[in-house]
Amino acid sequence: MIKNIAKKSLVLVLLAGIGFSAVAQERVYAIDQRGAVVKSGTGLCWRDGYWTPAAAAKDPAGCECDKDLLPAEACGAKPEAAVTPTTPTTKTGIVGEKITVAADALFDFNKAVLRPEGKAKLDDIVAKSKAIKLEVILAVGHTDRIGGDAYNQKLSEKRAAAVKEYLVSKGVEANRVYTEGKGKKQPKTGDTCKGNKKSKALIDCLQPDRRVDIEVIGTK
Repeated sequence: MIKNIAKKSLVLVLLAGIGFSAVAQERVYAIDQRGAVVKSGTGLCWRDGYWTPAAAAKDPAGCECDKDLLPAEACGAKPEAAVTPTTPTTKTGIVGEKITVAADALFDFNKAVLRPEGKAKLDDIVAKSKAIKLEVILAVGHTDRIGGDAYNQKLSEKRAAAVKEYLVSKGVEANRVYTEGKGKKQPKTGDTCKGNKKSKALIDCLQPDRRVDIEVIGTK
């Protein structure tokens, strides 16, 4: 229960810090300073930990982000509910860069404590964020398939949290950093690494899966 409360508090702090109104607790998507939904490099909306189809149907951005998952009447009756940026400008000047950092560069295998090499890579990201008017940094932790689902989910969350803690220590505002853990659900290696028995060969093969995706979004 404490974990759920802490997770919800993090999302609310993020939304409040990027200019959202007092009804932030009713939103289930991250919103930037322009009033637009924060999206990944592939165009997917960023959901908070309390997203459900029912909650999305009540969110103004629900039809924009997850129309296929909502009841037909939710979007058919209220097409005007989609969120529109408060400033009627194009995306000219909006910059976004997705940086994938191998977890082995950030952490030792099966660990969530930053290594010196990892800190150096994060310093580069801090420099990039200071070169623009930062809106949000998205940090998503991933693991390989070795170990159980629950364990890897927690490990991916701890890795993302460690990245945020370091970025904040270097001057990035805490409410600009949004973290998420995907566990082992989004591997890059596919079925190229054979076997399930933990061995050095398998660990080395699965290295691309152990990563942190960091996306820096802002305006010039």
